[in-house]
Amino acid sequence: MASEDITKLAESLAKTKVGGGQLSFKGQSLKLNTAEDAEEVIKQIEEFDGLEALRLEGNTVGVEAAKVIAKALEKKSELKRCHWSDMFTGRLRSEIPPALISLGDALITAGAQLMELDLSDNAFGPDGVRGFEALLKSPACYTLQELKLNNCGMGIGGGKILAAALKECHRKSSAQGKPLALKIFVAGRNRLENDGATALAEAFGIIGTLEEVHMPQNGINHPGITALAQAFAINPLLKVINLNDNTFTEKGAVAMAETLKALRQVEVINFGDCLVRSKGAVAIADAVKEGLHKLKELNLSFCEIKRDAALTIAEAIEDKAELEKLDLNGNCLGEEGCEQLQEILEGFNMAAVLGSLSDDEGEEEDDDEEEEDEDEEEDEDQQQLKEREQGEEESLTPKKIIESQDSTPVPSPPVDVATFLAFPSPEKLLRLGPKCSVLIAQQTDTSDVEKVVTALLRISSVFKDEAPVKTAVQETTDALMRKAFTSATFNSDAFVTSLLIHMGLLKSEEKIKAVPSLYGILMTLNHMVQQDYFPKSLAPVLSAFVTKPNRALDSCSFARHMLLQTLHQL
Repeated sequence: MASEDITKLAESLAKTKVGGGQLSFKGQSLKLNTAEDAEEVIKQIEEFDGLEALRLEGNTVGVEAAKVIAKALEKKSELKRCHWSDMFTGRLRSEIPPALISLGDALITAGAQLMELDLSDNAFGPDGVRGFEALLKSPACYTLQELKLNNCGMGIGGGKILAAALKECHRKSSAQGKPLALKIFVAGRNRLENDGATALAEAFGIIGTLEEVHMPQNGINHPGITALAQAFAINPLLKVINLNDNTFTEKGAVAMAETLKALRQVEVINFGDCLVRSKGAVAIADAVKEGLHKLKELNLSFCEIKRDAALTIAEAIEDKAELEKLDLNGNCLGEEGCEQLQEILEGFNMAAVLGSLSDDEGEEEDDDEEEEDEDEEEDEDQQQLKEREQGEEESLTPKKIIESQDSTPVPSPPVDVATFLAFPSPEKLLRLGPKCSVLIAQQTDTSDVEKVVTALLRISSVFKDEAPVKTAVQETTDALMRKAFTSATFNSDAFVTSLLIHMGLLKSEEKIKAVPSLYGILMTLNHMVQQDYFPKSLAPVLSAFVTKPNRALDSCSFARHMLLQTLHQL
């Protein structure tokens, strides 16, 4: 390390905050790559007697630096709180698990008894969960009360690994006579989806001591919501439930409402942007009316709730003396409905608790019909899934035996390219067979930029982290984009402009609806930009727009980080 770098590091460390058993390097932007880089940090740790909390947020720690910091922590048995969010900025995803393993092993060796572990804003993905899996299962976490893993890109796989580790921790700690008593769980923006949420719900049901659960923006639909609701019902100390920006629909909302009737300590309910709709809102209103006397905040904003249902909610809070905020913004009340809502609350002398209604969508006459249509579609999707799962049983009926002399399942009807592109799904892509990539490339007019963009977005929309879907998406993308970019008539600049517009990252004079989720296209682009057919001249353009602040990008921060990291390395 050069002398000027040492001086700069020393100046940063001079800002280190010490006090109350806490040593903080928070926000100092330290770049700790080697053992030499970390010498001053290690010195501070070693010289700190009675270290109870270590803050490393806002720095970047490499594998070698993590090893030597870990060595210093092996003697810090009193450490209780690890504030280690955002400490791998700019690191390769492969670097993070070994760094976490070193730090976790040190805490186990030290005999630490953690109360808080915060690894939020570290884009480590499912593999990263493996990095602290052993720590979670160890005696160091038998005393854990707060686990914060917000915005880590864990995915379904990571959620399942995490759930299994928590169950194992509870089993082992119970055998020691002191069961894990986790109070706060935070895992927003992790794409846990139904399977990840269901796995965690099983762990929550076993633990039973949760007071706060924060799981916003995870792509959870009603099966996952229902599983969580059932788990929450056996966590009687719950005070805060934050499931913002998932998709309840009526089924999930009704299940959650039943759980709320059983809980007595709830203070904050955040179901904003969760599509509870009117029937779900009425069910929740009934739960609020029956109990929840400690309720301080109720957020049902942007949930497609109509006027009558919103008024039912208002009437339900009449005796909620502790209520400080009611958020019903972004629903479908209409001007008259907003006025009626305010009048009801004024009658209770509670007008002050109502939040802004500035984004009200106006009263919609056809909501009931739309709700029924969407519920029917949802039921049809479930029925189709059941039919696929029962395919083998159906193949054994007498008629099938006659038609086919063996007991092999009857294959699903064939899918053509047009059907897949019109209604894309992972199953349809796989059912196109091993030649799916060739077929889609052949049947897409690559001289038309808009058709290429549309095809790419449809393909990427079915992206999943699990093989073979991931492989099929990448191979199909490669075939399509190799054909496009190698064509002499293909306009690459027009392509990237159109793509950015459809992603909602660039404004257009025409009204073009942006794709509902950017996760698939971001992960697909992360693969695409690394291929030899991709024009490297487009990388700075993509980087510039993906870097800009954008709400849609914020909800896919793991995929965004991965793409930006790849673009930076080109």
